[in-house]
Amino acid sequence: MPDYAVFILRFCLFAGAHSLFATERVKRMLAGIAGREPRSYRLIYNLASLVMFIWAMSAYGNSPVLYYAPGVWSLVLYLLQLVLLGTLIHCVRQTGMNDFLGIGRIRSGAPPSPPRLVTDGWYAIVRHPLYFLSMFFLILNPVMTAQWLILIALSVVYFVGGALIEERRLVGQFGAEYRRYQQEVPFMIPRLTRLKRPSST
Repeated sequence: MPDYAVFILRFCLFAGAHSLFATERVKRMLAGIAGREPRSYRLIYNLASLVMFIWAMSAYGNSPVLYYAPGVWSLVLYLLQLVLLGTLIHCVRQTGMNDFLGIGRIRSGAPPSPPRLVTDGWYAIVRHPLYFLSMFFLILNPVMTAQWLILIALSVVYFVGGALIEERRLVGQFGAEYRRYQQEVPFMIPRLTRLKRPSST
């Protein structure tokens, strides 16, 4: 099997596992087996996802280079990626860094706090800023290999699919509040005029 086919297969396995174990149904099933959802579930989930992603990326070790940004342009693209990385971290902090990483419940030992719908900052201009910013982070890589181009294409499909699944979960969680948010804020393409919109929560 060609390297690119192995990479696509591994990425699909990673994406499937990543999505499956994030669902409430699987969480409830595991909680039923263990008696309750383990406090370290999110942390284990993140670490397992990282290992699987590294495993997927290792499938295409000799990927040909399609193009690279020459000279100062590579530095510009790396700088833009750094800005995007900082913005991604800011978005995660808005929704709770400890909960995202899975260390909040381990530290406190308490059950998770009631969820809060975040609608300010980047969440005021696009409903899924993590996916949007991640796509541009991948696209701005100064060295474009065949593997990286395939990764971009697969990630776009996965991000859009993941966002649609997340939308259903959030509608179930927040009901009418999230439906109003859907009507006011774009799905994946930001509306920059909303950047200074105050929080409605």
